[in-house]
Amino acid sequence: MPGIFKTGKAILLAFLLPLLLNASPFVLKDDTLKPEAIELIDKMGNELRKKTTISAYVLTTNEAFPIGFNLVQYAKKHEANMTKPYVLYIFAPNALITEKSEITGRIGIIPSSKSMAELYNYSNVRDAGLDVITVKDKNSLEDKQNIGVIQAYSELADDIADAKNVEMTTTIPNDTRTIISVLRVILVIGLVLVTWIYLIRPMVIRKKDD
Repeated sequence: MPGIFKTGKAILLAFLLPLLLNASPFVLKDDTLKPEAIELIDKMGNELRKKTTISAYVLTTNEAFPIGFNLVQYAKKHEANMTKPYVLYIFAPNALITEKSEITGRIGIIPSSKSMAELYNYSNVRDAGLDVITVKDKNSLEDKQNIGVIQAYSELADDIADAKNVEMTTTIPNDTRTIISVLRVILVIGLVLVTWIYLIRPMVIRKKDD
């Protein structure tokens, strides 16, 4: 009998060991994430918690949530695995949006309190992920979803860190935002030049002639 128990324990340990090794302190569920993505999230999450005492969690699920499904209530089911104060980022690519449209996919960003919600820009975090996932390129949907979740998490961590006046070293620069910022600068410069050439310069020339 003792031999049987030892064998049983050895088999159980062999089964559980991979699960324990892959356990992440910040990814509550990883239906869509690759190990490399989880590793990056853990690095950012550890640094953010160390510098701000705030935990940022990720939950990705392939569940086909119905229209109007309450993600806040869904998040409460995982509250026992989260440490307050926290912000939870949920990515549900199969969640239904409307009855008439076949388009699926929902993102939820759920803070543990109202004060936590003031530490980040909801739209920026949401768009950081969507800009990657919805872009048309040669990358597979799985890869884009992984990169999108990482980028959104990085944006969330940077926002929280900025609000707490600390600097992150493990986050990933948002190239999309950088490009948009550069384009805005170019547009402003172009507007100034057009205004100068077609409005201000002719007026200056007229005054000189007068």
